[in-house]
Amino acid sequence: MSRPLAAATILLAYLIIPAWSQSPAPAAAPAPPLPGKPVAKKPAPKAKAAVKPLAAAADSGPCQIGVIPAIGDKFVLEHIGLTVFGNEFTDAPVESWALDDLVVARARAAAGGQSVKRITYARGAFDPYYNPPRELFRDAKNDLVNVVRQVAANANCDRYLVVVRSSGQVPNTNQSATGIGLLTNWASGTFKNAQLFTFIGIAVFDGKTFTKHEDPIGFGARLAEHLSHFGRSEFFEPLKDFEVPATPESVAGNSRLRDGARAMIAARLDKELPAYLNDAANAQ
Repeated sequence: MSRPLAAATILLAYLIIPAWSQSPAPAAAPAPPLPGKPVAKKPAPKAKAAVKPLAAAADSGPCQIGVIPAIGDKFVLEHIGLTVFGNEFTDAPVESWALDDLVVARARAAAGGQSVKRITYARGAFDPYYNPPRELFRDAKNDLVNVVRQVAANANCDRYLVVVRSSGQVPNTNQSATGIGLLTNWASGTFKNAQLFTFIGIAVFDGKTFTKHEDPIGFGARLAEHLSHFGRSEFFEPLKDFEVPATPESVAGNSRLRDGARAMIAARLDKELPAYLNDAANAQ
């Protein structure tokens, strides 16, 4: 064999070697992400639903007791003059005192496991009760029930507890006081001696007929309670060395008046609400 032929034979042998006998090529590296394109991330786990407040849950469930607080946000500055012509009555706004919220809280505390729902209503709904029209043959005893019937029309509660402002006599005078307020008189001199007063009325109405329940405490017990405070009134609290607020607008910021009024209202509610609510429950 000539040298040229031998060389050609060897070259041909290399070209026909099987592909499986060659070493595998290394795997290609993954392509880098395109610039500016964010890398996909796993979605974050969903947050747990917030727990609803107990009050909100109670208001949305079945209703055994519908509470209608109607004390409102009015505080009265009452001054009794030497004669009737010297009497003065000035309203002071005290919305920040949350007196109606206090009523609902004390009702919940006294309910003894019964479901309680606060009944909301439009501002001014109680105006026909507090400022009734002057009509010759008007039956005043229906003023409150008519308002309650309208306010609670769609509430569907077993019964309704209503707390309103009421009136009472100023001790040792022929004058009266209404609602929540501060009393001064002509004998107060510098007006540093004053009396805080709270008059509230409590009533329970049937949820279907809106018939008013009888007073569970009764006239006899109330008379005995009144006589036990002979010479003073449980509805008045003397404030010694107290400077009367200069303007109605400054009443709301007076902590002594605010705390005193709330304490007197709470004491009255805590004393009487159990009788009203237990009596209402037994009537079912």
